Amino acid sequence: MLNLAKRLWREEKGQGMVEYGLILALIAIVAMVALTPLGEQVAAIFDKVTGELGREVGGENPGS
Repeated sequence: MLNLAKRLWREEKGQGMVEYGLILALIAIVAMVALTPLGEQVAAIFDKVTGELGREVGGENPGS
């Protein structure tokens, strides 16, 4: 049992995948933090455009 524990301690085959996973998780967190304010700004722009279009369509009706 002690030999198995020593062998598992020295084995490094899965170490690279764990490091890649940690890097990928860090990149995902940074992307979410960076894009959240940008998403709010884009949503505000779309709301403004939608409001302007609604006002134009509802305010000036050439058929009446």
